[in-house]
Amino acid sequence: MDPSDLAFAGAAEQARMLADGEITAPMLLEVYLERIERLDSDLRAYRVVRYDGAREEAEAAQQRLDAGERRPLLGVPVAIKDDADVAGEVTSYGTGAHGPAVNSDSEVVRRLRAAGAVIIGKTNVPELMIMPFTESLSYGATRNPWNLSRTPGGSSGGSAAAVAAGLAPLALGSDGGGSIRIPSTWCGVFGLKTQRHRISQEPHDDGWYGLSVYGPIARSVMDAALFLDATTAIPGPEGEFAAAAARAPGRLRIALSTKTPTPLPVRCGKPQLTALEQAGALLRDLGHDVVIRDPEYPPWAIYSNFLPRFLRGISDDADGQAHPQYLEPRTRNIAKMGSFFSDRRMAAVLAAESAASTRIQSIFDDVDVVVTPGTATGPSRIGAYHRRGGIATLLLVAQRVPYQQVWNLTGQPAAVVPWDFDGDGLPMSVQLVGRPYDEATLLSLAAQIEVARPWAHRRPPLS
Repeated sequence: MDPSDLAFAGAAEQARMLADGEITAPMLLEVYLERIERLDSDLRAYRVVRYDGAREEAEAAQQRLDAGERRPLLGVPVAIKDDADVAGEVTSYGTGAHGPAVNSDSEVVRRLRAAGAVIIGKTNVPELMIMPFTESLSYGATRNPWNLSRTPGGSSGGSAAAVAAGLAPLALGSDGGGSIRIPSTWCGVFGLKTQRHRISQEPHDDGWYGLSVYGPIARSVMDAALFLDATTAIPGPEGEFAAAAARAPGRLRIALSTKTPTPLPVRCGKPQLTALEQAGALLRDLGHDVVIRDPEYPPWAIYSNFLPRFLRGISDDADGQAHPQYLEPRTRNIAKMGSFFSDRRMAAVLAAESAASTRIQSIFDDVDVVVTPGTATGPSRIGAYHRRGGIATLLLVAQRVPYQQVWNLTGQPAAVVPWDFDGDGLPMSVQLVGRPYDEATLLSLAAQIEVARPWAHRRPPLS
């Protein structure tokens, strides 16, 4: 197989080829290392590439394959977002304020290694994962492989850019307010925000007071399902998510919604609205019962519940840095805002989550899945917010990405499915939101859409 075709084959196909002896783990790794050497100086998807460590892991994986061992990701390279610990590496959180290299893996990385994954490197993030664009004073700007003048999104921007450009077949992301779904949308790949507690965050538990979760960024639905089977911390049948991705979802009742969860006026772009209309038409053609219906979003929920958790979480993260004096001024200002939320206030915020979630989730009494636009507009230009303060930046970026944060508040799973391209030639998506703990239905439905409207063959100009 041509090296470029191999790089874009996806994790599931690569795992099969490795198991069948069609390729070797060291050969596969070198395909990605060569591509990183050639392309990542423009893209800046990685903060660090583990050349020596990954080569040792690939050799060890090949020995296990030669001995007949079979694991779901044995020999497959996986990129890790730089908010998860990899033994021997710094966890930078996108800042120069970080501490020394860590001695042990995060639980999610340990589980990926147990499934046979080769850890290729750590991907770039904005400082403390705050923004939906991946730029920092410490590590520069990560660029969108579809247009180098635009952001890939954030905060999992490096992970999404790496998967989109063929610099990794699969990547770990995290999502505290859209940080998997936003960059997956703008880079044209599949991203899944998992159910809260689906994947362990140990030793960084309860990120942003329960808003943040880990999840996969992948080229295909099956690739994401393999990742989820390898990392789930909630007991269930072995291989349940790969099985879900391989089966038809059955006839579902699906609600299309363009309503934004905040009372602030947000203008959703015509291409994004057209994508949702097209998704509704396709879902009807696939035999689903499609209705137009909006969740009941309490107008206060984002401001009184999500926002305090978001800001106080940032404040706690800033306080936890080894050298907080090196944080960017904008980050320090946002962290200061978060410091005004006392422990007593946070306890009250968390206690109020149940009532808000019950109201929002009441739509799932009647429907199986809610489908929304992936984002309201396309990605911003690199440096667009460079001279903006904390509040101004947050208000401006919120206009682009209004459909994500409410589902971090409720904690339930949501995925973005690549759709079409906007007028600037940049990818768009539609968002699928499932019932609590029901990633399986999202995977089944997303896989059905993938068969009807394939996307994994698309390659950006920088590839």
